[in-house]
Amino acid sequence: MNIFIVGPMGSGKSTVGKIISGELFLTFFDTDGEIESRTGASIDWIFDLEGEEGFRKRETNVLEEMVQKNSIVLSTGGGIILSEANREMLSSRGSVFYLATPIATQLERTSKDKDRPLLKNGDPGEILKKLHETRESLYEEVADYVVNTEGKSSQEVAAEIVKLVKNYG
Repeated sequence: MNIFIVGPMGSGKSTVGKIISGELFLTFFDTDGEIESRTGASIDWIFDLEGEEGFRKRETNVLEEMVQKNSIVLSTGGGIILSEANREMLSSRGSVFYLATPIATQLERTSKDKDRPLLKNGDPGEILKKLHETRESLYEEVADYVVNTEGKSSQEVAAEIVKLVKNYG
């Protein structure tokens, strides 16, 4: 059993993923964390040096390796769903949970984080709105379950996912 968590930046994917892995005794991985540990560089630095395209290639390489594992919880980067190949890998190797998160919540959670390369050049609210418009249908396409995070703590979101996993596999 693999649990894959997708959603926009600021949706709580990593925090929720860690809680779920502890509850279900599964190994936790985070695609961004894997990229940073393998390169010894921050995502922000990789974006500066290689651009988004270079980062996306690294992300796909990490995902290819991660989906071969069993009994994991994997939190993914917000843009991982942009690639059809990535969506297919996620769909075929586990249950995909989309953390649907209001833009206002994303804005609040990302406001103090300076390591968000996509939010650097322009108004963060407008950028998040545009990302939502281009990505929401892709999140929904790949998701086995959509979990609304509005007004819920990370613990509550994780509990909802754990319940779904236990009830439906």
